Amino acid sequence: MVYQTIWFHLLYSKRMLWLLFICNLAGTIYGYIWYKDQLAHAPWLFKAFVPDSPTATLFLTIILGLYLLGKRSTIFEALAFTSLFKYGVWAVVINLILMISYDMWTITGMLLMLSHGIMALEAILFSPRMRLSWMGLIIAIVWLFHNDVIDYVFLQYPVYPFIASHLNLIAYFTFWLSVSAIILYIVMTRHVGEQLVDRFKGSQ
Repeated sequence: MVYQTIWFHLLYSKRMLWLLFICNLAGTIYGYIWYKDQLAHAPWLFKAFVPDSPTATLFLTIILGLYLLGKRSTIFEALAFTSLFKYGVWAVVINLILMISYDMWTITGMLLMLSHGIMALEAILFSPRMRLSWMGLIIAIVWLFHNDVIDYVFLQYPVYPFIASHLNLIAYFTFWLSVSAIILYIVMTRHVGEQLVDRFKGSQ
């Protein structure tokens, strides 16, 4: 089908991969800069776990770089998919609630929703190229839930007054978002992704 042809062109076109690599690298750098103040005050033990979204795009940048080199890492694929989907959806939902609750419809908020929505879509977009790895799955599970503990037990979550005033509810939502990201990773890489690849190859 036409949409599958376009999809796989996006997945395997060197030009598209280079474009997405550059865009995600730039977004990753900007994301770490955005967290610079929080990183400056975070205990050194937690610094690696504070910038959640930039680290998610860093994982994707790594696997895009590997694809361009004709290589892959199922561990980074698992980390990229689950982190991109989780933190992409998380940021969209939290910013949407924030804007509705406080009637703060700002350009910055809209851009944050757009950029993080793209993160979640990129996880789905590249899932047909990813392969399920049980080692990658285990590492992704540990990474996601460890981040949740750092964020909501050791209170290293992104600095938003809204989060502080609804901490338990957001922590609960984030936990189930981690679960959802893991389940979706298994479904997309073990079932949906393989079926899409087979259908595309069969149409050639």
